[in-house]
Amino acid sequence: MSTWLSEAALEEIARERRKYPPEQARSALLAALRIAQEEHGYLPEALIEHVADLLGVPAIQAFEVATFYTMYDLQPVGKHQFCVCGSVSCFLNGSDAILAHLQQRLGIGIGETTADGLFTIKEVECLGACKDAPMMQLGDRYIENLTPEKIDALIAQLRQEVQR
Repeated sequence: MSTWLSEAALEEIARERRKYPPEQARSALLAALRIAQEEHGYLPEALIEHVADLLGVPAIQAFEVATFYTMYDLQPVGKHQFCVCGSVSCFLNGSDAILAHLQQRLGIGIGETTADGLFTIKEVECLGACKDAPMMQLGDRYIENLTPEKIDALIAQLRQEVQR
């Protein structure tokens, strides 16, 4: 019995593991870490080690994956993460101004979370929507052609949803 993960999460990780030959356990790391993060909210060191143990891979391999990809959170984050693209197309179209506006509106810096635990701001690499720059990812949504007005409306909408 895992103290970190529910039986459902353990079964989902086992299902991912079965997709690969025994000597290819590392191939299931991305999915296993995602499953663990979705259940726990972020990936503390002990949980990363636990996932490695579940897959039978060295812990260092799990840490390499968890620290390389920006989709994994190693610290607690807000309910809503504003992941603003900072790559060339977005930067040339004003992502720096979008980041500055978010920081001013929320009163936090990049990588920080609001005191109410609602919002985190991240700057990430290319999200693959260059023609509609600047853009960001919010959960499983892409929000493109960002403007300060769009940001303000989005923040208001998300705060309103919490109050319901």
